[in-house]
Amino acid sequence: MKKIIIIVLSLSIIFGFIFWKFAPGISLFNKPQEEGPITLTYWGLWEDDNLIKPVIAEYQKQNPKITVSYEKKSSLNYRTRVQTQIREGVGPDVFRIHNSWLPMFASDLAAAPAEILTPAEYKNIFYPVASDSFVKSNQIFGAPMEIDGLALYYNEELLSGIGGRPPKNWQEFIDFANKMTVRDATGVKTAGAALGTTGNVDHWSDILGLLLFQQPGVDLDNVATPQVAEVMRFYTGFVTDPKKKTWDVNLPKSTDMFVAGRLGFYIAPSWRAHELRIANPNLKFKVVPVPQLSERTVAWATFWGEVVSSKSKNPTEAWKFVKFLVSAETEKLAYQEAAKVRLFGEPYSLVSLAGEIAGDPIAGAFVTQGPIYKFWYLSSNTFDSGINDEMIKYFEDGVNATLAGTDPMAALQTVNSGVKQVLDKYTRPQPVSSPSQ
Repeated sequence: MKKIIIIVLSLSIIFGFIFWKFAPGISLFNKPQEEGPITLTYWGLWEDDNLIKPVIAEYQKQNPKITVSYEKKSSLNYRTRVQTQIREGVGPDVFRIHNSWLPMFASDLAAAPAEILTPAEYKNIFYPVASDSFVKSNQIFGAPMEIDGLALYYNEELLSGIGGRPPKNWQEFIDFANKMTVRDATGVKTAGAALGTTGNVDHWSDILGLLLFQQPGVDLDNVATPQVAEVMRFYTGFVTDPKKKTWDVNLPKSTDMFVAGRLGFYIAPSWRAHELRIANPNLKFKVVPVPQLSERTVAWATFWGEVVSSKSKNPTEAWKFVKFLVSAETEKLAYQEAAKVRLFGEPYSLVSLAGEIAGDPIAGAFVTQGPIYKFWYLSSNTFDSGINDEMIKYFEDGVNATLAGTDPMAALQTVNSGVKQVLDKYTRPQPVSSPSQ
């Protein structure tokens, strides 16, 4: 009996030593294993290395075991390229998508862990359009470092030359635009406003989207209605209506016209300001919120946000990095770095920082509109070969048909069919049927 007890005790000691020696995560002092170094790959679109390096350096200073590798990507075919590489398992950990792209990326993104960012916290720090864009089913799939959308640029000299002021509503806009327009026998020489066409009005689809939101009674699930037809007539009227004609189909692009000092009102996002200043350093312009139709104030949003790949090997650390990127300290640092080489940085996405630039004669309009921004799938310059580009093509055909003399209601029948196809394709995925037994 004693021999049996001795053998059992001896075996217990031996097996106990083996378990202590070789079991993972177990040590003599119960010290947890330290995490090894982590590398996060971050893909951006617009910011050069020299602008983002100070931000990354600050993060790595605070997190010495994490290395962030930044790559600036071309916007050409960006959406399809990043999506393909993610699905092949060779894409980035953190990357940037447009605020309208969530329906196309739903299966490619990792939601923010609740311990890092909650929907309640998200709604408190960002404008409502950020939640509309990146929160789905109470899960956060992206966070923006910027807010942007359409605002009204005006040529100071042309507007003051007619005794005008920045318009607050569309009637004032039409009145002042008419007074700034100069025509001769060949057509418009100096344009009061650039609206009405698709071929030479930059951001025409965004402008049309803005008008659709401002028009009472518009249902974007059904655009073959008198309300949308009225929007089409209003938009094309800047070319076809003698009472408000300020634009021609044969004029240069609206951006080029504004650069040349031949355009009074120009509607565009914030990043165009940098192009304008480079193209014509002597151009005197300011920016104000877009005109409104009624007391139901709406502005048009188009901006980008940072997201985490569903294939990231370190999704928690990646989301910690995203939260760092959208912190007040980081946004201010990024803004300051960008302002060293251009007019201003990306307009702040955080509501708490609006006051920092609200008074700026150019950047201010983009944050003061923050609370009233809305978006839909008519965002230009996303180059997505997807939801925006496909939607824009249907409305382009509708606007061009209206310009050619087709009744807007007739043109909208075809547009409506296309809209439904695009929405069904991207926002209403069909359930996968089970294979028959």
